[in-house]
Amino acid sequence: MSRRLLRYLDWPLLAATVALLAGGTVILYSAVQNSADPWAVVRTRLAHIAVSLLVLGAVLAVDYQTWARLWRPLWAGSVLLLVLVLVAGRSGGGAQRWLAIGPWTGFQPSELAKVTLIITLARHMDGHRDLGSWRAVLPVLVHAAVPMVLIVRQPDLGTALAVGAVLAAMLVAAGTPLRLLAGLGAGAAAAAPLVWRMLHDYQRQRLLAFLDPGADPLGAGYALIQSRIAVGSGQIWGKGLLRGTQNLLHFIPEQHTDFIFTVVGEELGFAGAVVLLGLFSLWLWRGLVIAACAKDRVGTLMAVGAVALTAFHLFVNVGMTVGLMPVTGIPLPFISHGGSALVAFGAATGLVLNVGMRRKKILF
Repeated sequence: MSRRLLRYLDWPLLAATVALLAGGTVILYSAVQNSADPWAVVRTRLAHIAVSLLVLGAVLAVDYQTWARLWRPLWAGSVLLLVLVLVAGRSGGGAQRWLAIGPWTGFQPSELAKVTLIITLARHMDGHRDLGSWRAVLPVLVHAAVPMVLIVRQPDLGTALAVGAVLAAMLVAAGTPLRLLAGLGAGAAAAAPLVWRMLHDYQRQRLLAFLDPGADPLGAGYALIQSRIAVGSGQIWGKGLLRGTQNLLHFIPEQHTDFIFTVVGEELGFAGAVVLLGLFSLWLWRGLVIAACAKDRVGTLMAVGAVALTAFHLFVNVGMTVGLMPVTGIPLPFISHGGSALVAFGAATGLVLNVGMRRKKILF
């Protein structure tokens, strides 16, 4: 990689990413400190960070326009992996989402699909400059619908919704007319009763618990009630790192993955939450600046897609922790335990940095 290219690297975005990874490791240790072997979890986390940074560097090193030209094999490969999960994937917790790839026994192709879809949708939309008619928009919808349906079949409704959010943001950025966007929204609302019937029992219970957690305080509403107690008990300054009682006594399920923000709220309080959300805000702001300054449309769409993906995960994860969103299996970017998600967000970060670093049409 040319040193001249590095002059245009967005250092604030990279610094925010590193700070989130480092802070996430400390928070993760606090979440698992009472487990059988907390340092084993930390060592795994450090290995995941190493792979994530390697992927970030690999995505950054190759011109994003080259990635865009590979959009057909990327899309086909992503779909093939999602089909393979349904055929030969590993099951757990009522879902079949994982593949064993070498030493990586819990790789989730759906996480990879989110990033590849950003690249492939950007190239597809760039090839359809005028998205002012249903005839132009329909192929784009089919492009995204195929992986979405496969992800829903796992079942993984949260990831499918994340893909939908990315699609919506990229359609807006591509200049899709408001009447078509409104039509898509009306169609989604009309399909809600059908989607409700297709949901699994535990998914329906989660949605009902969001409306009234007290209706089933020891069942579907338990996690939401306990997470709100944990976050509220932290008050302004928190109880202190490694001193969260809700955390230490294991009142919160999945506190190292889906509900890891409760550790921040309880132990670091409102002040710690503000710092964490401030780092995310810096990441998102720099991503939007890069999208606005990209040298071409495909670069803008890629950056918008990566920002939308990160913003959706952040809003839904923090929102479900404080009771503003239903409980879904959406990890907190760079913070939650999970190698596949960490690598995916490393790739998304590399993609945004890639667009920003090559924003100048003439470098020499």
